[in-house]
Amino acid sequence: MKVLVIYHSLTGNTEKLAKAVAEGVEKEGVECVIKRAREVKREDFLSADAIIAGSPVYFGSMASDLKKVFEDFVDIRDEMEGKIGAAFATSADPSGGKETTILSILQAMLIYGMIVVGDPMLAGGHYGVACTGRPTKRDLDNAIKLGERVARLVKRLRG
Repeated sequence: MKVLVIYHSLTGNTEKLAKAVAEGVEKEGVECVIKRAREVKREDFLSADAIIAGSPVYFGSMASDLKKVFEDFVDIRDEMEGKIGAAFATSADPSGGKETTILSILQAMLIYGMIVVGDPMLAGGHYGVACTGRPTKRDLDNAIKLGERVARLVKRLRG
């Protein structure tokens, strides 16, 4: 069982959340591969049982580097059906479009036929994990919880 955490980050804030998400996956005893969007290969997608994707807010949506991954691998949609997907986002402003960014990622996952999940109730129970600016301890804890939730679901569905 394997979870792929992919992200785009210029300031390092999204990367910090990605690392916390990966920590949560690994706490559940599931293998985790973490990569920047530009590093992701077709085989990474195909070999993952779940994908957790993160992006800063760019014009209310995911960054083009992350969107390119979904566009480039659209020909393997059939092989992605039934895999788990989740998302996280960061922004510089409190009303900066984090939820619309998360939803843009989840939309892409739905088009791939993936089973999308939000963050667990212990982390707020919404679309996914999000933070404004540098992640706080609470933000990082919520990101860990998201990773744990996805890993538990992978074990249930694939184990």
